[in-house]
Amino acid sequence: MPSEPEIRILHTPQDLFQAAASEFATRTAAAISDRGKFTVALSGGSTPKSLYSVLAKAALPWEKIFFFWGDERHVPPDHPDSNYRMASEALLSKVSVPPGNIFRIRAEEKDADVAAQDYEQTLRSFFHLRPGEFPRFDLILLGLGPDGHTASLFPETAALGETKRLVVAIWVEKLKTHRITFTYPVLNHAACVMFLVSGGDKAEMVCTVLEDRNANLPSQKVQPVNGKLLWLLDQGAAGKLSKK
Repeated sequence: MPSEPEIRILHTPQDLFQAAASEFATRTAAAISDRGKFTVALSGGSTPKSLYSVLAKAALPWEKIFFFWGDERHVPPDHPDSNYRMASEALLSKVSVPPGNIFRIRAEEKDADVAAQDYEQTLRSFFHLRPGEFPRFDLILLGLGPDGHTASLFPETAALGETKRLVVAIWVEKLKTHRITFTYPVLNHAACVMFLVSGGDKAEMVCTVLEDRNANLPSQKVQPVNGKLLWLLDQGAAGKLSKK
């Protein structure tokens, strides 16, 4: 059965970042104790960036942490819009993670579909997947867009119905660009999916996603089947929830 979300409301944005970093560290320790490594898929956005800045100061076993990305913009790795570049500048360049532990999406590829297929093969090789299997990440970080999208699963795009692929490229008409994204089967096979949402400008959408079951928004379809669904919100983002 899909997980019911656990919702934690933190007082300030900084409290939110610290709570997320603590959860990250706890899950890292548990995974390494259990299997000798920790696999995480990172997210873009300003709230994850602040988390990465906190993590950059943490004493973690970086040599046993393996970094992936849940989605990426169709831009080169040095582009200002690159999720990889943001994570690299805020975190990866500041800690002793081996370069071989970093698996970025090669979004500089001219054909976004080729980039998606390449990254799917990267996942299949790393996780030693057989046909029909999906990877089990220890942690996937997600944000929430103003239209209810998460990762690059946007409303009314073909990716929402994908059940077999691990990674797909989509055209986002309103942004006039391609995005490369994990599919729902990958998100929903994770051991833990953690949404990080900060700010009063997100309050209305947070309330809709968590309380209106008929809204049919992309972020509502993130429902880990055998894992934990965790929402970390600050007071601003939680401001319109009926149940505090």
